[in-house]
Amino acid sequence: MVTHPDKNKNRLRRHRRVRGKIFGTASTPRLCVYRSLKNISAQIIDDETGRTLVAAASNEKGFEGNGGNKEGAKQLGLLIGKRALENGIENVVFDRGGYIYHGRVQELADGAREAGLKF
Repeated sequence: MVTHPDKNKNRLRRHRRVRGKIFGTASTPRLCVYRSLKNISAQIIDDETGRTLVAAASNEKGFEGNGGNKEGAKQLGLLIGKRALENGIENVVFDRGGYIYHGRVQELADGAREAGLKF
């Protein structure tokens, strides 16, 4: 019998390792990314207080685009960047969530940078 490695378990292990080094403060909160097969979501979190400051997801009402492709991820990055700037957040720390910085995760980051976030 062939056993395959659990990819999500390995991703969570990578995520825990990265989270040991990344911490969001009030001045530079953490931009956290979650990706599924059909959707992608992002949150800006202040880890000192444990509060989500800004959030956006591809499955929320009014989002135009598909979260399962790179164009939708870029639109979501622009949306989270716009919402962050409206709340007075300019600098963030990027938390890729254990995912490879490639494809939709990279497009979301590029969209957030285009909107004006600095990381």
